[in-house]
Amino acid sequence: MPVVPVTATAAVNKDVPIQLRPIGNVESYASIPVKAQIAGELVAIHFKEGQDVHKGELLFEIDRRPYEQALRQADANLNRDIAQERQAQATLARDVAQAKNAEAQAARYAKLAAEGVVSKEQNDQMRTSSQALEESTRADQAALESARAAAAADKAAVETAKLNLEYCRITAPIDGRTGSLQVKTGTLIKAQADTPMVTINQIFPAYVTFSVPEDQLAGIRKAMAQGPLTVEAYVPNDTGEPARGQLSFIDNTVDSTTGAIKLKATFPNRERKLWPGQFVNVVLTVGKEANATVVPSEAVQTGQQGQFAYVVKSDQTVEMRVVTVGPTVNRETIVTKGITAGETVVTDGQLRLVPGFKVEIVKAVPGETGAKAGGASQ
Repeated sequence: MPVVPVTATAAVNKDVPIQLRPIGNVESYASIPVKAQIAGELVAIHFKEGQDVHKGELLFEIDRRPYEQALRQADANLNRDIAQERQAQATLARDVAQAKNAEAQAARYAKLAAEGVVSKEQNDQMRTSSQALEESTRADQAALESARAAAAADKAAVETAKLNLEYCRITAPIDGRTGSLQVKTGTLIKAQADTPMVTINQIFPAYVTFSVPEDQLAGIRKAMAQGPLTVEAYVPNDTGEPARGQLSFIDNTVDSTTGAIKLKATFPNRERKLWPGQFVNVVLTVGKEANATVVPSEAVQTGQQGQFAYVVKSDQTVEMRVVTVGPTVNRETIVTKGITAGETVVTDGQLRLVPGFKVEIVKAVPGETGAKAGGASQ
């Protein structure tokens, strides 16, 4: 019987992180559509598309002249009504004094009429004059209140005009990066238009949203109870280090159509590795498998009896073992039953083997499993 050359390595025990590996989508931390609050001609744009801006930084200017004129008109109306208010106060004060004098005279005439010194007609005339002056003071009080209300309305109009004048300068509401400009200098801007003038995205920090099967929810919640869960985001075709963040949100409802639940992680993203709208490979670490028996994934084969592996015995013959496997660790597999640490498993050349064949190990790396340690995915 010929000796079959194979590649083999030893199964080892190690602590393996248990990880979920869904696909995620990057979202901006905040996305603000910038719109004008007043109408007018756009006279200046103070930034370029794709530029980073800071909160309070000037972005657009709308023609101020119509609003300056409106402010001057409001100021003039206010001054006019203030003058009318002062005039109404003076008129009221004069009529109050006259009414007091007429009241005193009416009282004297009433006494004199009782003594027969003056006639009844003179007494009635004086009493009527006093009552007329009292009514005049009431009218003056109403006119004064009307003037005060008009002045208050004009003050509000002045404040509105000042506010509209401030709205001519449109500033950045947040720190972020500008998108595509939707307007040009000279455009007639509408107040609260349907289309924003530009959209600002806050890209650091950033969110990554992803979904996992609902059967993983219990394990995730249990792991979160013990501390923050680390999330890594790998950008396709990026050979550098992954972006690292923490799980920050678990949706309150499982999607009944897919059986998945939405999660969200927050990343500092200071290096701007993540970009809104981008798809990334997410690695969520939810725990670890302590002292697990690990073999290279290529050692595990699938046959009629299920999954199996060829084990090299001490006499250099192979034995086929049915195995029970757990999560995958990149190119490694956790074996929960069928193989123990230290046993040698065939990783290449299985197609030429049948149980009992003698083998020659052409490449074996003691203590290694042929792949760089990584995280288990479920």
